[in-house]
Amino acid sequence: MDETASKLAEIREEFVAQWGVTGIQWGINRTMAQIHALLMISAEPMSTDEVMEALEISRGNAHTNLKDLVGWGLIRIVTKKGERKEFFEAEKGVWEMFRRITVERKRREIDPALAVLKRCKAESEGMEGRDAVAFHEQMKELEEFVSFASKMGDRVAAMQHGKAMQLAFRLFG
Repeated sequence: MDETASKLAEIREEFVAQWGVTGIQWGINRTMAQIHALLMISAEPMSTDEVMEALEISRGNAHTNLKDLVGWGLIRIVTKKGERKEFFEAEKGVWEMFRRITVERKRREIDPALAVLKRCKAESEGMEGRDAVAFHEQMKELEEFVSFASKMGDRVAAMQHGKAMQLAFRLFG
């Protein structure tokens, strides 16, 4: 391996490792994030065996996490003519990755939380007593905020990349 290839391999390994750590902070497991990173930086689709070898993980671990990544819409299955194996490639568009993660996290996390807030608000409405009134008011405020944030997330995720960047620059620039 020449010096450039060796250095590139080292840099790629560092990126994959860090993406795994970042994934934990986003609420996904390290291996799932590392597989995503590996496929994101791979020029060609990879088989399960190639992923296993590159990350030194078991077949079961690779299979489960590849299936989950397909479910999130972050990777897709690719077939190659004459091959029986499945190959996987990642969505490479950063905005599209953000959009898909936002939509999926909303479905898995925000929507269920919002349903609980709405139910708690509705069931505590009209209750008497200081604690009950305070609880209802807190549920009402939380539900209003989470609903607003959810709608804003939906709007941003639905935007084209350029329009979203323009909005961000107007708000934060």
